[in-house]
Amino acid sequence: MRENIWKYIAAVLILLLAASSVAVVLLYMQNSELRSYKPENVTTTVIVQGSSNVTCNSTAYQLQIDDLQRQIDFLKAQLRGQNLPGGNATIAIVPIFGLIDDYTALSVIPTLREIAKNDSIAGVVLWIESPGGYVGPVREIYSTVRKLNFVKPVVAYTGGIAASGGYYIAAGAEKIIADPLAEVGSIGVIYVHYNLQQNYESNGIKVEVFKTGPYKDMGAEWRGLTDEERAMITEMVDTYFQGFLQAVSSGRGMSINETKEYATGRTWFAMNVTGSLVDETGDLDYAVSVLEKMLNVTKPRIVIYKGSTPSDFGIFGSTALLLDPRYVNAYIKTG
Repeated sequence: MRENIWKYIAAVLILLLAASSVAVVLLYMQNSELRSYKPENVTTTVIVQGSSNVTCNSTAYQLQIDDLQRQIDFLKAQLRGQNLPGGNATIAIVPIFGLIDDYTALSVIPTLREIAKNDSIAGVVLWIESPGGYVGPVREIYSTVRKLNFVKPVVAYTGGIAASGGYYIAAGAEKIIADPLAEVGSIGVIYVHYNLQQNYESNGIKVEVFKTGPYKDMGAEWRGLTDEERAMITEMVDTYFQGFLQAVSSGRGMSINETKEYATGRTWFAMNVTGSLVDETGDLDYAVSVLEKMLNVTKPRIVIYKGSTPSDFGIFGSTALLLDPRYVNAYIKTG
């Protein structure tokens, strides 16, 4: 019962932290708009009043976030204290390889939940080799990693690539270790839309659509997008992007502004972003040794879990993706 109470308190504080962080993002956006605002047909300088109040509010929110973070760190220590390893500690290595879709989530999430309940497992090395994938599965796995990390320390490792959705998941771990030449980052969202209207017409194919609302076939390949629909999709993509920024900012201990510097959609060699996107560089054995030091154990038993079964990953329709752009074209499927 005591353990459940701690978990509930931690969950509430996480929600409060997320809400406060979102508020800071909104304040930052509002502040940026005020600074860049220039009235039309006005030649004199206009001073916008109230900017100092925005700064004060931002500072107050930051102080609140810092206080919540300290409480969360305390509660995390309490939860982990109840899961201290005994004499024969076990470290689990859980692989997440390839494109991330529903099948990946169906394999990884139950594994992580079972590990959280297994008293013999002291910590987890999350071995990620992925360029990303679909938004939903990525966010679900990330959420599960965050929850597990409150109970048992999680170290993310990549030897080749943890990009976009792959890096999103890694950001939920306590630390990120990567091979010096591993590619990390690709922080961003991409939306793929097929417009095959001209192809349909040139092949004499007529599409009749019966729909209950003007947006029911938005993104369908048999027609293009309207300006209004483009605006709606842009807003959706930006919403996903803000969530990505928040995950990296929270996980890496960086401000939103610092995170945005790396949110250009590109990847970096891990050796060039040590101390920001990754903590240290090294191989898988080094990642295990980092976790050993965190757990204060020596010569633990290592268990490597089986990875998810590769699926026939394919992008069949218009959709938002947490996927490195270099991999999109290879997985486009139209039939």
